[in-house]
Amino acid sequence: MTAVLGESVARALCADWGSSAPTRARTPSDTPLRELSHWAATLRPEHIPCRVLKLAASQVLSQIASIRAGLQHPLGRRLVAAFGHPMQRDPRAAAGVFAALGSWLNLDDTAYAGHLSNSTVAVPLAFAYARQLDGLSLLTAVVAANECAARITASATLGPLRGQSAVHTHLAGAVAGRLRCDRAPAEVWENSFGLAFGMPNWPLMRAFLASDARLFNTFTPVRTAMDACDAAYAGLRGAPDIMEHRDGFLARFATVPLPQAVAKGLGSRWHTDTLSFKMHPGGPGIDAAVDCATEIHKTLGALRPQDVAEVVVEASLYTLFAGKRAAGYVNGPGSPLGALVLDVPYPVATALLTGEFTVDDFSSPRLDDPERWELSRRVRLEHDTEMTRELFLSDAPFGEAVREAGEAAVPWLRGFGGDELVDLLGPLEADGRDFSRATKATGARVTVRLTDGRSVSRTRLVPVGAAGPDTRARHADMVREKFLSVGGPHEVSDSLDRLHRMRPRALRRWIETAFLD
Repeated sequence: MTAVLGESVARALCADWGSSAPTRARTPSDTPLRELSHWAATLRPEHIPCRVLKLAASQVLSQIASIRAGLQHPLGRRLVAAFGHPMQRDPRAAAGVFAALGSWLNLDDTAYAGHLSNSTVAVPLAFAYARQLDGLSLLTAVVAANECAARITASATLGPLRGQSAVHTHLAGAVAGRLRCDRAPAEVWENSFGLAFGMPNWPLMRAFLASDARLFNTFTPVRTAMDACDAAYAGLRGAPDIMEHRDGFLARFATVPLPQAVAKGLGSRWHTDTLSFKMHPGGPGIDAAVDCATEIHKTLGALRPQDVAEVVVEASLYTLFAGKRAAGYVNGPGSPLGALVLDVPYPVATALLTGEFTVDDFSSPRLDDPERWELSRRVRLEHDTEMTRELFLSDAPFGEAVREAGEAAVPWLRGFGGDELVDLLGPLEADGRDFSRATKATGARVTVRLTDGRSVSRTRLVPVGAAGPDTRARHADMVREKFLSVGGPHEVSDSLDRLHRMRPRALRRWIETAFLD
């Protein structure tokens, strides 16, 4: 949508619209992908509830902060040297660089299901800038991309890949983000999805954890998606049943396929409602643990490693699973960044010593501080069964998928946490929730036991910024704080509330100011 919006439409965004996108009667030839494509191609701003558009606006600023952080890191500068600055002329190339810079520090926003923003914000940013779209068109593209990427990711959530390793999220997010900016017809959407998912990416964990290949975890699928769109525009066709066919995507990528998730609740059930905003860099469970460690620092003040007997971090199985995968690669300042962003002891030790944890703590000279590593060796993880239960009762990252699968999820649960996890959760059934009250309970409890006999403990079930009541009330303020913390200009953060009203020229200037200050 390139036309300038009238004030009457802009004012309507202040109301919570109850309408939903137009639907059509299903035909026997419909596939989930075809239904999703038709819905996304016909989505209009007036179909999207106000609360969802506001979340999308915060998501845009939050991901811009993540991209800025990536640009400032030495590895980000090397990526730019190889592939160019994100503010380059070709939006297809710019989209890949935007995606890569915002992802690898684990400062990217998540939802049920997937690390969406690396493609669902990155690609619309590049194409809205190049196509000279207005602010509301950008937000509509972000929401369309969120809804497509989240649903397709949800359909394979009960599988071997999750979190940032589920890079297929960005095949969907990039296709949708571009085609919504292009206002492409449904047929192009369907063929682009079909072609993109014809050869989906599968990361190798050795490369993901031990090398700089992590920088490509979104770059590569976004580039693949751009090629798929180009091919679809040229008339190449994809398989419309690529998701659910016995030789298709879900057969390879899902232990418990959920093809019904692809088109479930279109226009009434908004996955964008499940957004969690990353306030600290790092992987699953780090957020709550760092929140707790920061609070403890305020209580205890400056600590020395020799003052601490031990630090116990109690968390869910999800946090322990990620931590164990990373632990074998983390051995001090020279640890590969791919593993370090999943490590729990180092960020907890850093927050206890300094009162914060930021992207600068992943590079020299802070990363070389011997006191941080000495204290991190006194940090140990323990499983908290109640936190695991709360994790699965929440919507993200995979509680809703388990409910959707019902009894079929039991083998996956057993593989993830054994019979104890199956017994802990009991029967779980889909309840038709609409996500407007979504939660992400990736909690932690941090206990610091001092050598003088004192003990201080803090617990947080829902991290700061994660989906829940507090985030729904304060997300705009949270992401402004995040953006300013990475050196973003006030001119950009102060105009967030006006993003949906920006005309094309104003939006271009806003994006330029965000990245070229």
